[in-house]
Amino acid sequence: MARTATTSDVFNAIAEPRRRDILVLLRSGERPVTELAEELGMTQPGTSKHLRVLREVGLVRDRRAGKRRLYGLDARGLKTVHEWAGGFERFWSESFDRLDSYVQDLKRIQMEE
Repeated sequence: MARTATTSDVFNAIAEPRRRDILVLLRSGERPVTELAEELGMTQPGTSKHLRVLREVGLVRDRRAGKRRLYGLDARGLKTVHEWAGGFERFWSESFDRLDSYVQDLKRIQMEE
């Protein structure tokens, strides 16, 4: 079975660590590509390629601001990821509940000694 192109699938697009880094940076607001590239220690063309992929899957939007183009997060595109990851919430909640119970047992044993 052929793998879906990164430009058409949110999961494949965010599999790239640099793209996730870009999304994190854009959480604080819009930024020009030059600022993103500098923050990431990347070239402007390399950053632009990642932004293009993120824009094509609906995670980033862009707009003109004078001579600059500003990029911003469009978190609505992460809905499918959130819904998928949410399916594991019960697993993590149960794991943390067991861990909490174990820690409480250890504290009780220490207090009894």
